[in-house]
Amino acid sequence: MGSIEEIEQAIEKLAPEEFLRIARWIREREQGQWDERLDHDSASGKLDFLFNEAEAESRDGGLREWPPQK
Repeated sequence: MGSIEEIEQAIEKLAPEEFLRIARWIREREQGQWDERLDHDSASGKLDFLFNEAEAESRDGGLREWPPQK
């Protein structure tokens, strides 16, 4: 495997359709990693504070519909 600089140089030489293909692959990979991290954090209880906060806001009437109703 080459260095990051070598990879960047190779990407610079790609045809537009090849560049779009690699960009799409990177976005999909990044999204997959994000999803896995979010699933892990949720399962481990790291995000429970968000649910607790939302429940408190709901009880106190602090939540609004989104998008706002016209």
